Amino acid sequence: MSLTSITGLNESIGISDYQDRKITTNNSDAFSSLLDSAISMYKETDQLQKKADTAKLNYAMGYSSNTHDLANVQRKAQIALQYTVRVTNKLLDAYKEIMNIQL
Repeated sequence: MSLTSITGLNESIGISDYQDRKITTNNSDAFSSLLDSAISMYKETDQLQKKADTAKLNYAMGYSSNTHDLANVQRKAQIALQYTVRVTNKLLDAYKEIMNIQL
């Protein structure tokens, strides 16, 4: 069995100069993109919750008899909600830690 180094792997996929690249962004642009992604995450989670509620109501009213689709939609909504809550909690923890830094 032969092992290759990470540098060799990077060169084989075409990113040999990854150490020389510098990312330059404006702090307001970085915060703006972070805020936009958080808002889109909340919107997507809300849409999945609404789809799950609609599917549950359609099943209860007898418009749909497919329990597999109902369970699938509910599971997606549950996973999205759990992910959103965890990300929110981590961001709040990071904010609290930053606020506790003494200068």
